[in-house]
Amino acid sequence: MSKQFIGVLVVVVLALFGVFALTKKSTDNNSGSNSPSNSDQLSEHKTGAGKKGVTLIEYGDYQCPVCKSYYPLVKQVQKAYGDDITFQFRNFPLTQLHPHAFEAARAAEAASLQGKFWQMHDLLYENQDTWAQSSDPSSIFDTYAGQLGLDVNKFKTDQASEQVASVINADVKAALGLQANGTPTFVINGQKVETNPTDLASFKQLIDNAISGTQTNQ
Repeated sequence: MSKQFIGVLVVVVLALFGVFALTKKSTDNNSGSNSPSNSDQLSEHKTGAGKKGVTLIEYGDYQCPVCKSYYPLVKQVQKAYGDDITFQFRNFPLTQLHPHAFEAARAAEAASLQGKFWQMHDLLYENQDTWAQSSDPSSIFDTYAGQLGLDVNKFKTDQASEQVASVINADVKAALGLQANGTPTFVINGQKVETNPTDLASFKQLIDNAISGTQTNQ
């Protein structure tokens, strides 16, 4: 096990109690079912054709350092499988732990409305150490929008819109319905992965099992 991954595990342990409190509070405050209703507008950010009938969903938080550490591993998975699987990202900002996480999700969703979701998604993770330390990262997000060639005025309007907030909230509700208790949470063909894989080989084992029809809840 690498020193880098040991560091990730330390972060997970330190965050565990705070995450548990956050998700429990969110669940307790939600009247009725945590499953998204037909009126909820979930995000639909997908890549890959899913030729093998497998969809891998990540519920992620852009300010979460563990999510950042998984970002290159997820990229490896996407490269390894290409169109054989569908990869999907959904929002799960843990705002009690990460005060800028919801705003970052807004930035990604606003970029999506101009066709640049994945580009903004990547910029947010690759530059997390920069914007996450800012007292007000909004100007940094505007700079990213400009770098991506977006209409910055439209980006700002969309970022502040109820439409964008509703999509993020629907994703959070779906995550809580799956009893997600931290980030990243991975879901394969509708089944939550209980123990996150630590490397490409263990990720491939989960996906290959799903392809062959022998998926197990790990």
